[in-house]
Amino acid sequence: MRRRAFITLLGGAAAAWPLAARAQQPEKVRRVGVLMPFAPDDPEARLRVAALEQGLRDLGWVDSRNLRIDYRWAVGDPGRFRRYAEELLALAPDVVLAFAGPGLGALQQATRTVPIVFMGVGDPVGAGYVDSLARPGGNTTGFAVFEFGFSAKWLELLKEIAPRVIRAAVIRAADAAGISQLAAIQSVAPSMGVELIPIGVSEASEIERVVAKFAQALNGGLIVTGGPLTAVHRDLIIMLSARHRLPAVYPYRYFVARGGLISYGPDVVDQVRRATGYVDRILKGEKPADLPVQTPTKYETVINLKTAKALGLEIPSSVLARADEVIE
Repeated sequence: MRRRAFITLLGGAAAAWPLAARAQQPEKVRRVGVLMPFAPDDPEARLRVAALEQGLRDLGWVDSRNLRIDYRWAVGDPGRFRRYAEELLALAPDVVLAFAGPGLGALQQATRTVPIVFMGVGDPVGAGYVDSLARPGGNTTGFAVFEFGFSAKWLELLKEIAPRVIRAAVIRAADAAGISQLAAIQSVAPSMGVELIPIGVSEASEIERVVAKFAQALNGGLIVTGGPLTAVHRDLIIMLSARHRLPAVYPYRYFVARGGLISYGPDVVDQVRRATGYVDRILKGEKPADLPVQTPTKYETVINLKTAKALGLEIPSSVLARADEVIE
């Protein structure tokens, strides 16, 4: 009886071993690639990384536990976008996040199967990144940074804060998003009596030369459109607007925090948080083609009164009243 009981006990223990082994196996680690347009030490990059990782943690995805996040930093350079897109895809990620149009374009050229979630992209339909907002198709979905025609509001705001402006230099990238933003501004410029001068963003020395030439005539102002190159060169652009006493409107808060005059645009950190929800859903099995492209839900107007004073501008009370933040 003792021998028989021992064999029974041994058999039961053996049957339990696979269950115990399965229970002790580590959680499967999923992989997410992130292609950033900034340098890794850029304060805006750190803000977005913090929002991304916190948003994923809130959804149960913890870096180094059940998730690995691989970052690449393009610093606005087209060649780096292409090279780093290929590097990230070589790591076999489950999903890749693109924080700008050039990064998204580079990823789409490299893969049509790995899921891609984008942010910071203007007019994704017009640029050919997705079929439509409601039905993006393919392996890509995400969050459009501007609705079509939004850019016209920057010229309206410039005229509101600086009524004497009759010439506006539009600092933009030469890609599809930059062209779309310029087109929207051009659509309202004649009715406002403003001549537009497009300025392509490339080398810092070229930006400095063209803005200095533009500033030689009176009654000018600047409109800075969204894109990785204007973001990378933002300190230079802000410095030039101050040196030449040019009122300027910017697309995001972080320009004004660095000394720019006024911004009107979406809350980019909110978009990052919302994007983590799409990453979560894709990691759990949903397909990008079934997730509609979303547009911003939060816009913000930010004003730097110190900069306004330095330019000799008095911000109208109507603009101050609708500001979400005033920096003094």
